[in-house]
Amino acid sequence: MTQVVPPPFIVGILLAAGFSRRFGQQDKLLYPLAHGLSVAETAGQALLAALPNAIAVVRQENVALQMHLARLGYTVIRCEAGDINMADSLRAGVLAAQANFPGASGYVIALADMPFIRPDTIREIAHQLKHAAIVQPTVNSQRGHPVGFSSRFSNELIAIQGDQGAREVLQAHQNEVLLLPCQDDGILRDIDTLADLAD
Repeated sequence: MTQVVPPPFIVGILLAAGFSRRFGQQDKLLYPLAHGLSVAETAGQALLAALPNAIAVVRQENVALQMHLARLGYTVIRCEAGDINMADSLRAGVLAAQANFPGASGYVIALADMPFIRPDTIREIAHQLKHAAIVQPTVNSQRGHPVGFSSRFSNELIAIQGDQGAREVLQAHQNEVLLLPCQDDGILRDIDTLADLAD
């Protein structure tokens, strides 16, 4: 009798707790794109289209963004006011994923200021987590986002300090990273300034 192996249960984690300091007076995550949705909503929509089970981590005071992402279908986690580093929001996201989706076999960690990534790219990253411990997409050998992690890295992701995100875990486990070539330039395009939104 052939044993049926269940597909991997991958949770999306959208990190949306940044301060947009280089963007100017406006919150870049709430800045509307040409189609009417904000930067964060667009990034969030792509992640949800690929991974319907998803967590969004938002600053406690950013009520507008919390409401927008909750409307899309996210489980929204509020980062405490004192949590200012990327490591803080990453920790909150992984802890929330463990609590809300205890059967998860891995996570795809996406950034809310990267609105041009295609859902099919995210889907393929999640799919490859069946075979690899860590999956990072590349375009022309340049590494991008989002990055997929097996849940066995949960404790290491939670333990990260500072503003480097998951880079520390990637560096510690280089021999376990599957580099996934794709044709999606969106994996390299993050929004820091208004100029980054120019075509």
